[in-house]
Amino acid sequence: MALPMLRGCYRVPSTFSFTRLYLSESIILNRSGKTRLPSQSAGAVAVAVRPYSSGPGRQQQKQSVVIVSIPNPFAWIRTRIYYFLIRAYFDKEFNIEEFTEGAKQAFSHVSRLLSQCQFEALEGLVAKDLIGKLEGKCSLLPSSHKKALSAASDEIMFTKPEDVGIYYDDNGRKFVCILMRFWYLTSARLPEDNMAGIHIFQVAFKKDGDTETQRVLTANYEFQREFTQGVTPDWTITRIEYSKLLD
Repeated sequence: MALPMLRGCYRVPSTFSFTRLYLSESIILNRSGKTRLPSQSAGAVAVAVRPYSSGPGRQQQKQSVVIVSIPNPFAWIRTRIYYFLIRAYFDKEFNIEEFTEGAKQAFSHVSRLLSQCQFEALEGLVAKDLIGKLEGKCSLLPSSHKKALSAASDEIMFTKPEDVGIYYDDNGRKFVCILMRFWYLTSARLPEDNMAGIHIFQVAFKKDGDTETQRVLTANYEFQREFTQGVTPDWTITRIEYSKLLD
C-alpha cells in the first residue's frame, strides 16, 4: 500500500537545522486579537490571530498559531543539492513541496492509527520491524499519551524536512530517505513531571471566559523509498519518534 500522496531512501548523512521552539511559558490569545508573547521567543516564533467573517452580520474570531522558522543557510543549500540529485538520478518529477504535503497527510493518518493501537492497519505504511517496536512501546502508554500521538490535519502547525539522505547498500540497491519534523497541537492532558526536559509551547484560547489550553508537540517521521529497478515505487515510514512520548 502506498502512503497518501507519496510516491516514494539511501543515506549520505546531511544535517538540516532550523529554529526550534524554546518556550515553556503560555501565550494567551483572546477574542480581542491581542497577543502576549514571552520575551525570549522573539525571532523564533510568531503568533498570529486572524479574524474572519463567517456570514452576513456575524463576526467570528479564528485563532491560529503561526511558526516562523529561520533555517540555516548552509543547510538550506545542502538540502537543495540533495533535491537536485534526487530529480537528476532517481525521480525527475520529485518536488519537495508536494512531498511535504503528502508527508503531512501520511503523518496524520499513521499517527491516528498509532494512537488507536491499530497496528495491523499500519502494515504497508510502516516498516514491519518498526511496527513490532511501536506495539511494544504503545502497550505501556497511558491513555493520555496515546491520545497525544494523534494529529489531525488541521492540528499540524508546521512541517519541515530535517534530514535528507541518499545511499546504496552492498547489493547495489538504491534508497532515498527524508526525515520530516512535524509541530502539532494537542489537547491531551499530559503530566508535567513526565514532560521534563522537553520545551513545551502552551497556547491558551480564551472564549466567553473559558480557557482551553493546548500544547505544541513535535514528532519525527522518516520516509524511505527504494529506487532499485523493478521495485514498487512506494514510500515507507522507517522511523517514528515522539519526544518524551515514545522514548
